[in-house]
Amino acid sequence: MLTNQQLFDRAQQYIPGGVNSPVRAFRSVGGIPPFLTRGLGPRVWDVEEKEYIDYVGSWGPLLHGHAHPSIIKAVQAVIERGLSFGAPTALEVEFAEQLTQWVPSMEQVRLTSSGTEATMSAIRLARGYTGRSLIVKFDGCYHGHGDSLLVKAGSGALTFGQPDSGGVPTELAAQTLVLEYNHIGQLEDLFAARGEAIAAVIVEPVAGNMNMVLPRPGFLNRLRELTRAHGALLIFDEVMTGFRVAFGGAQAVYGICPDLTTLGKVIGGGMPLAAFGGRREIMQKLAPLGPVYQAGTLSGNPVAVTAGLVNLHLAQENGLYERLGDMTRTLTEGLVALGRQYGFPMSTCSLGGMFGLYFRDILPTNLREVMESDKVAFNAFFHGMLECGVYLAPSAFEAGFVSAAHTSVELDQTLSAAENVFKKLRR
Repeated sequence: MLTNQQLFDRAQQYIPGGVNSPVRAFRSVGGIPPFLTRGLGPRVWDVEEKEYIDYVGSWGPLLHGHAHPSIIKAVQAVIERGLSFGAPTALEVEFAEQLTQWVPSMEQVRLTSSGTEATMSAIRLARGYTGRSLIVKFDGCYHGHGDSLLVKAGSGALTFGQPDSGGVPTELAAQTLVLEYNHIGQLEDLFAARGEAIAAVIVEPVAGNMNMVLPRPGFLNRLRELTRAHGALLIFDEVMTGFRVAFGGAQAVYGICPDLTTLGKVIGGGMPLAAFGGRREIMQKLAPLGPVYQAGTLSGNPVAVTAGLVNLHLAQENGLYERLGDMTRTLTEGLVALGRQYGFPMSTCSLGGMFGLYFRDILPTNLREVMESDKVAFNAFFHGMLECGVYLAPSAFEAGFVSAAHTSVELDQTLSAAENVFKKLRR
């Protein structure tokens, strides 16, 4: 039997860092990542046959847990007819039609294979529609690895951003302005100074890539007002929150209608599928109708669309999100109570089946405050939980996920494991 260590050693010979997405390498927490072989419901198993309760859920898509029988059965049936065609299918039409009904702000949609493609395309479309170049994003919000979006804050609130990755030209990064999440004053100052040059503001309405940070009351509303007043587009990046925090996403929770929305993760049910969409007059600027080019050979392939359709139909179960919310609060509030009992300042937030957990006494509202969390304590907690068979996101700066497959059994086992870990860490 292969071990995780043996596979990681092999992987590093052929794959940079041994992984195909950086956070999987455990660089933030240290140690060797488990190489997973199978999943069922709320649990996964690695190559050494160790079992874990899973709170990563493929980073959010698995709303109903691993290997849901209805999804597996539907995907198996469509695979028998072919994997992809590079031609239109009835399934993608059905999927697009359903999305426009389930997310009313999306009058038309275009399917892609990844969230990065969706956000990159939405940015290009916003620039093409408005004829403007500047993009505004928020520090700590991740929108995929497109060049325009791998940008960090400059030295002042109204300065141009700086490249946050090698290979991103400074000239391109200069077209992106970076503000502090939840800072209404910075928004107002920026639009007063440069509002007529801004093509779009892109935001995670609930941030999930600096752990989980909720919008302050009024923040999203003011953002909607300012973009509308200055002719800029508002893009909600709901790749993570779409159908995860509620049916219809964060925009349904907060009652905000963005101009463009990007979706991914849950809409693919575990398969590579994403989408961007919005007002009809904006979307019709896309080729072949308009001058903004976007394409994808495997976009809307029947296998991914089938998994997504079943996943979202299952999400319409009466009371699903209320049950997810109750379970998630039980888990996270229990973890925080245990942590504090054993001397660890902690805080938490959640919405639907998505949660943030912080080794910080006061819940953070922006990246600067997130970075004040006790990363050393988190790393020790993470490895203790992993040893006990609980798989959390391997970073203090990633959100976690509860699925509909989790039950009180998994929650009780998780809290019991956490108490043992906190006891050991206190010593």
